[in-house]
Amino acid sequence: MIALHRLTHPNQTFLLNPDLIQTVEATPDTVVSLTNSSKFIVIEKPAEIVDLIRAWRGSIVGRALEDTVAAADEGELAKVVHLAGSRPEPGDD
Repeated sequence: MIALHRLTHPNQTFLLNPDLIQTVEATPDTVVSLTNSSKFIVIEKPAEIVDLIRAWRGSIVGRALEDTVAAADEGELAKVVHLAGSRPEPGDD
């Protein structure tokens, strides 16, 4: 989740799932439109929102890498995920 501030309540933070963001527009206020047609007018600039989303996504990838390294350090087998949609060869289980 990313923390944003509504234009009408700048002292109150609300958390937004960035996966739901469809568009971010400066009109001149920043309008965040979601995939469910909800809209929020926020005090953050579009570039700030992009930076927040990048940091949030980066933290997810970083956490996944930490977990993978921790699992490898504990001697657990790491399985390869075939992102291209290919299937593992028989016997690779």
